Amino acid sequence: MIKRLFDFVVALALLIMLSPIIAFVAWKVAKNLGKPVLFTQPRPGLNGQVFNMYKFRSMRDAIDDLGNPLPDSERLTPFGKKLRASSLDELPGLWNVLKGDMSLVGPRPLLVEYLPLYSDEQAKRHNVRPGITGWAQINGRNAIDWQSKFRLDVWYVEHQSFYLDLKILFLTVKKVFTKADINAKDEVTTSKFTGNHHE
Repeated sequence: MIKRLFDFVVALALLIMLSPIIAFVAWKVAKNLGKPVLFTQPRPGLNGQVFNMYKFRSMRDAIDDLGNPLPDSERLTPFGKKLRASSLDELPGLWNVLKGDMSLVGPRPLLVEYLPLYSDEQAKRHNVRPGITGWAQINGRNAIDWQSKFRLDVWYVEHQSFYLDLKILFLTVKKVFTKADINAKDEVTTSKFTGNHHE
């Protein structure tokens, strides 16, 4: 209850205080990428329940001759790269926190298609609400492999505390200003999780 109350109060305060920045980013996205300005995608939350996650768009709508989306490397514009590097694309996620879909701190919500691919241990990441930031984000973010990321997620679930959340939030701010670990090595964003092939 304390965590949920903290999430609600902080998310509401940030939405109010950052509203001019949110409006400005929305205008820049509309100018550079067109409308809609928000990227909405189903993501699994607490206990695997699916919700719609909101972010600012960072990629242009570009398709090949067959109507398939082009690779991320071709759809991500210089503007989109800067938006992601600044983490300003995550600001609409505060609305998800306000609604109770997400928490400020928790494992990042991944794709719904990953749900059947997790081991029982990895699935523990859904025992808590997903977060805008998390233990994995301050310990490598997109620059670490999936197995390491899941181990960090599960460690957080098993050791979560209010103090740990405050520590993660503080270190997240530091990461944002240093723009560290935005992308996986040699990739624009991060590679897809395809399962635990070693098991």
